[in-house]
Amino acid sequence: MRKLQSIILSAVLIFGVFFMPARAEELAENSLSAVLIEVETGRVLYEKNMHDVLEPASMTKMMPMYLILEAISEGRMSWDQEVTVTEHAASRGGTQIYLEENERMNVKDLFASVAIASANDSVTALGEALSGTEEAFVALMNERAAEFGMENTVFKNPSGLPAEGHVTTAYDMAILAKRLIVDFPEVTEFTSLYEDYVRQDSDDPFWLVNTNKLIRYVEGVDGLKTGSTDAAGYCLAATALRGEMRVVAVVMGADRSETRNREVARLIEYAFAAYELHPRIELNEYVHTHNNILAQGRQFDVVTTAPISLLLNSGEQVGEEANEIIMFTEFDFPIEPGDVVGRLIYSVDGVVNQEIDLTVAETVERTSFIALWSHMLGQLFFGGH
Repeated sequence: MRKLQSIILSAVLIFGVFFMPARAEELAENSLSAVLIEVETGRVLYEKNMHDVLEPASMTKMMPMYLILEAISEGRMSWDQEVTVTEHAASRGGTQIYLEENERMNVKDLFASVAIASANDSVTALGEALSGTEEAFVALMNERAAEFGMENTVFKNPSGLPAEGHVTTAYDMAILAKRLIVDFPEVTEFTSLYEDYVRQDSDDPFWLVNTNKLIRYVEGVDGLKTGSTDAAGYCLAATALRGEMRVVAVVMGADRSETRNREVARLIEYAFAAYELHPRIELNEYVHTHNNILAQGRQFDVVTTAPISLLLNSGEQVGEEANEIIMFTEFDFPIEPGDVVGRLIYSVDGVVNQEIDLTVAETVERTSFIALWSHMLGQLFFGGH
């Protein structure tokens, strides 16, 4: 009982009374910059100076995490791959797991120490293992940032340690957090852990404790990345899932970790109190059968490439909904799943709400010459379909 009381008291002292939903004007009062987005629609629910250029500290590590997960998904790395630590990686300061030069550790343990405990030496070792050098890895980070539309971001290192010109914005960090959680949802298998160990089979196991305390105290929080330096202040990019709705909240430049945690928690509570997500169309949902004389079988099924949901204020009624399907008139055969064959336009009360691409459910081959002529002759002489 005393332990439970201690935990509750600690939560109150650390976060303050944040479980009550706040009004929008009360949010992020003590941070330099903040943004709150709903992940599926990408809609900004709250912002404060979200395009101001600031230092990101260890929120930077979301990009290396993305690149490592991408490499694993494409078979360029594996979780059990052994990485040999270089002198450079072992020499990184700040938060670390005290890797030694020539120490060997697998990718999974290195990744866990980055995702959970924000280890600077581990993220450097992973970057070197993937790209050969830290410089090459940083170039890849910046290349991907440009692809994501992170217009105000420049990375100088993979750790977020202070470096001149190493900058971003709250909005860019939200873009990155969204891409990370959507493209690689398995990241939460690491970021949702409050504690873990590396070097478990050694005489000196190392205890990892999550730097994101919200995963313990705020419903649905399962990531993503904290950050703090003297120059950046206290920063946090957090994500929470409740029901069908997931949000990302980013705060930058808070004066203390308690302030950072409280303000992100209030943003999350505000999102779920003020908004509701109403799913309308699922990913890969069948929406149309398209007739085409050149297709084998002369028709093919069309499915969605993305879901569609409607984000409303809590209690708001849904208006009159309509779906318009626009199909291309020419196709290159064979048509493979993923090839765009048309668009679906979703409207509410006559106003376009979302547009998504359409693709085929399975490979569509071109019909044979004989089958095509047989069909045309049937049409000519017998009016057959």
